[in-house]
Amino acid sequence: MFRRDSSSLSDGTMRERLERIVAHVEAAAHRSGRAASDITLIGISKTIAAGRVGEAITAGLADLGENRVQEAAVKIPELERILGPAASRVTWHLVGHLQSNKTRRAVELFSVIHSIDTFALAERISRYATELGRPMRVLIQVDLAGEPTKHGILPDGLADLASRVGVLPGMTLVGLMALPPLFENPEDSRPYFRRLRAIRDQLIAEKIDLPELSMGMSNDFEVAIEEGATMVRVARALFGERH
Repeated sequence: MFRRDSSSLSDGTMRERLERIVAHVEAAAHRSGRAASDITLIGISKTIAAGRVGEAITAGLADLGENRVQEAAVKIPELERILGPAASRVTWHLVGHLQSNKTRRAVELFSVIHSIDTFALAERISRYATELGRPMRVLIQVDLAGEPTKHGILPDGLADLASRVGVLPGMTLVGLMALPPLFENPEDSRPYFRRLRAIRDQLIAEKIDLPELSMGMSNDFEVAIEEGATMVRVARALFGERH
């Protein structure tokens, strides 16, 4: 059973926090019989000032995620001014809901979009990715808990959506993403992670290749890795509490 005091990860300097998180990723990967290189650690920088995000990049973080296109549109150019060429090494992930009127800008800013939940949205991304010559990697967000405040497609409609999205030009469907309910005990998230992996494995059996599972946050990313996560999204453990 997973045990960890999640608050301890956010102590110390940015480099120390990142090194501790990476150590926990490595340990969880080892427990699940995988290499740590199979796991992408994404620092979620929502509401975090560009200067602090720059510290994480300087410390070695290669993947960053934002929830809102409009915040990323300000922060990414600012980081380019602060860091110069070093900023270009970052892969940017959009992990929040994408509004239709922000699609073109999202394609300009991000390399990976985790939150597709309708074919209409996928078509818009495909159109702009093709037009702008920016191939996109995308994931479908799956609603596992039926929470009214969260987006995502219900599992019953997933196979049809995945088969249609998978053939669109300008983009590659690479996996599934889920946001389970937030639990104090990380073990309570395990059934949701296990279910998403089972859904993904069934789609693979149906010849829909989905290598990526984006699941797990600061409180429960080790459980998610044990259940098959290939992308984990960490905010508080890296940047501390938001104010």
